Amino acid sequence: MKAVKKKPLLTQGLRDLRLLLDPQRALQRILATAVRVTQADTGSFVLLNPNTGLLDIEASIGLSQKAQKLKLRPGEGVTGWVASTGKPMRINDVQNEPKYVRANPRVRSELAVPVEIRGNVAGVLNVDSNRVGAFSELDETRLLAFAAEASKWLELAWEIDQMRIKGLQLSSLLNMGQMIISETNLDEALQQITRHANRLMRTKLCSLLLIDVETGELFLRASHGAGQNYQSKPPLPVSESLLGVVVTRRKPLSVLNVREHHRYRHLEVAKKEGLVSLLAVPLVFNDKLLGVLAVYTKQLHRFSNDEIKLLTALADLSAVAIEKGRLLNRIVDMEEKLRASERLSALGLLAAEIAHEIRNPLTVMQMLFHALVESLPMDDASKRDAQVISEKMRQMNRIVDQVLGFARSSEPTKEAIDAKVLLDDITLLTRHKLNACNIEIKRVIEADLPPLKADRAQLEQALLNLILNASDAMPKDGNGVLRLGAAREMLEGVPHLVLSVKDNGQGMNEQQLENIFAPFLTYKKQGTGIGLAIVRKIVENHQGKVFVDSKPGRGTQFKLFLPL
Repeated sequence: MKAVKKKPLLTQGLRDLRLLLDPQRALQRILATAVRVTQADTGSFVLLNPNTGLLDIEASIGLSQKAQKLKLRPGEGVTGWVASTGKPMRINDVQNEPKYVRANPRVRSELAVPVEIRGNVAGVLNVDSNRVGAFSELDETRLLAFAAEASKWLELAWEIDQMRIKGLQLSSLLNMGQMIISETNLDEALQQITRHANRLMRTKLCSLLLIDVETGELFLRASHGAGQNYQSKPPLPVSESLLGVVVTRRKPLSVLNVREHHRYRHLEVAKKEGLVSLLAVPLVFNDKLLGVLAVYTKQLHRFSNDEIKLLTALADLSAVAIEKGRLLNRIVDMEEKLRASERLSALGLLAAEIAHEIRNPLTVMQMLFHALVESLPMDDASKRDAQVISEKMRQMNRIVDQVLGFARSSEPTKEAIDAKVLLDDITLLTRHKLNACNIEIKRVIEADLPPLKADRAQLEQALLNLILNASDAMPKDGNGVLRLGAAREMLEGVPHLVLSVKDNGQGMNEQQLENIFAPFLTYKKQGTGIGLAIVRKIVENHQGKVFVDSKPGRGTQFKLFLPL
């Protein structure tokens, strides 16, 4: 009897866990699998570029160099139609399809399916054939299922890549801070800052301009990536230039295309240097405006909030370097040196806040990754790959640990929050961690609780800190019980919503309780000791209070009182 050759499953192309460390390689592997299984001749993986609004070919098989550069708008061509509607399209003969944009004259049939991430179309997976009617309805169904599976892997790969980038950014910030402390040559310090900024922001050019107190103009003090045309520019008048807006408003400025902005004074320089999008932030030290730190891209780019925060942190470091150099040049007295040291300490606090905010999503990612690994059958090679990814996540944790400092909390952005929904979500996030530790979760939520006006993200961060601390303190023999609660109580005559986290762990003695909120003090083998300090800061920012009840051998309970 002749053996029937089984078609390989589409999802087998995603079993290599190393793809999570290389999103571009993942795209190529997904496409190669789709082309092979559908027996197509060519294919492409197209993603929507949020900066240009166009569809870019990120991976391709069998396309010419000219075809790979093709860019379509949503709604244009078969790919654009699929991207704009979110529906698949199967064409038996492209010569009879008016939507088809001819990129390869040999193609006769095409199958295109949307790739959705978090409910939005992020791209399109295309396969083409030189034969008429090459793709069946079964091919379409299987490719849709594959696209859905691939989107999960891509999302996780992109998340890991973003965490890797943020880890590198934190490490660079730490190195730059150390450089500023040790570097006595101001010119060299500023050159290093512009070089680091250009690399971290992945831009074409970075420039640092200072204000001339006598003329009121901005003059170039340091740059990286600038050609002779840019370096020879005359000083910019603050009142008439685009960068002058940053000075007068003391706020970051983002421009999608400087060549089309009426206040940009050097259009020819921008064309010759290949400058397109601009992000500029003010250099401020002790409420004194020093100048502007600016970066330019060579393509259209919409700067995100994270990018603005990163450049602002770099500007703070630049401001410290400038002021430090000036103080050294004038041989300042001890009081001025102390102020510079305090400013450096403040920057350390900022870095610590960023580090601690990264730790929580990184912890969640580790939980989800371990759950994903446990759900997949793996051979020895895949297990080794999983160990590599796990080690890289631990390495990112170690980078975060290097950035020590007590974070200052931002002002809460308040919204109406349902306490039950909040506890449901935090339970969902921590379920894998608690299940792995054999910890039972019990919840007691009072009925008809009124909504709470609070910052949801900050409260989630506070509860996550408490739950993770509790899991570390509880026994791992299966007898651990974590109790989460929400109730309404009166405190000093004012109604409060009380969120509680109680464990049956080892508890704490009186000395430990006295210092429990002190930054940098930790009773765990690992950790920076700033988690509980941030919990208290978050609650205080909501005009609330934190109470702790703990006894050795009887567990610990935290109660967060938040005014209604």
